[in-house]
Amino acid sequence: MAQQIYKLYLGKTTEAWHQLSADEQHALLAKVNQALDHVGGKRIIMCDPTWSTEQWHFWGVEEFPDIETVMKHTKLLADLKWEALCRDDDGFGS
Repeated sequence: MAQQIYKLYLGKTTEAWHQLSADEQHALLAKVNQALDHVGGKRIIMCDPTWSTEQWHFWGVEEFPDIETVMKHTKLLADLKWEALCRDDDGFGS
């Protein structure tokens, strides 16, 4: 039986992100959300910590049905070139 995987992410947008127009940012975020939905993942929480730290612009937790789903999601984000627009640290657990 597959075990659910939880992903904790801490993210900070890059200069490349800030060079996108607001419409381009919104379109990309829609694709990021679609990628999560496509693989069967679920965002449990996403927070804005900018009032308390300059190190991270956002953090959150996502839930995936299994590790294969995490790997598919990671590939979809890479296809979107997300890593060029957002630096993040991830932690996984079950």
